[in-house]
Amino acid sequence: MVLECPPKTAPVSKLVIRWYTDFERMGKNMARKNYTVEQIIVILRKVEVLCGQGMTVKEAVKQEGITENTYFRWRKEYGGMSTAEVKRLKELEKENSRLKKIVAELSLDNEMLKDVASKNF
Repeated sequence: MVLECPPKTAPVSKLVIRWYTDFERMGKNMARKNYTVEQIIVILRKVEVLCGQGMTVKEAVKQEGITENTYFRWRKEYGGMSTAEVKRLKELEKENSRLKKIVAELSLDNEMLKDVASKNF
């Protein structure tokens, strides 16, 4: 929506008020994408190659369609890993989470049994 109102003092210029939607304010290229681990590894390698060819990190990540912050976050998490290693890491994290839940449930059961046993005697 664009409103145009000529000011009273200067007939040549126009006052333009524009109402931005949230999508326009964020920027059309800022839509969030979910990348797989394999895609992340490939993008990291491409950026490294481009930087090796003399491009700056800013230019390389822009060419790949990600932000600098995303690149550095991914590099911190996945830098130097192969796709097989990253898959194994994700599997281990998932298994660790599952085991932590089991330990928490067993600890709760143990506390309840101790409480019941102490009250009966």
